[in-house]
Amino acid sequence: MLYVVGTGAGSREGLTIAAHEAIERSELIVGYTKYVELLKEHFPEKIYASTGMKQERERVETALREASDKTVSFICSGDPQLYGMAGLAYELSESYPDVEIEVVAGVTAAFSGGAVLGSPLTHDFAVISLSDLLTPMEKIQKRLECAAECDLTIVLYNPSSKNRSDYLQKACDIVLKHRSGDTVCGYVRNIGREGQESRVLTLSELRGTAVDMFTTVYIGNSETKVINGKMVTPRGYRNV
Repeated sequence: MLYVVGTGAGSREGLTIAAHEAIERSELIVGYTKYVELLKEHFPEKIYASTGMKQERERVETALREASDKTVSFICSGDPQLYGMAGLAYELSESYPDVEIEVVAGVTAAFSGGAVLGSPLTHDFAVISLSDLLTPMEKIQKRLECAAECDLTIVLYNPSSKNRSDYLQKACDIVLKHRSGDTVCGYVRNIGREGQESRVLTLSELRGTAVDMFTTVYIGNSETKVINGKMVTPRGYRNV
């Protein structure tokens, strides 16, 4: 049995009951090294197997192979569908027909970070990763352009890294073609973990802000506003 488990932002409080129970039932926990280290704090008695960045296929193969004769949890931060390993697990499972897979949903950073900022995702929104490791930059730019043009609130994952230090700035430049520099934005770093920090700011200010891979960025739509220091996107209930 293979559970593909979303562990939320990393804190024990962010685990769903279903995720907690799946991990408790598992004999082996497989995952990315950093996520495994976070989980070890809460489940020290478990047996773990981990690999580093860019070894996703190897991790999934390990989990599927081990799940042929034991119960395994393959852990992903946030939700295992959103930029997670659920899809790859199903793709590779064709070589392991005897392994049953169950996906256990988790709270993705878009929502856990949004709760820190206030309520920026009350209306339609788009989630876009700025990492061009698996997606061509031309396609990412087109998606940003379309989301900005149709006035969606935008959540940016993987907004920057050592090799992509100017990607957030470029993303903001695309959005600024369609929105005011005063558009309400926000970011949260280390959601649910030690050192969590957040800020509500304008799109113009966001353009010059340094962020990292552990930061989730929010760009409001034309109606997003600041209420008592929080980022809020109305849905229009007052007009009903």
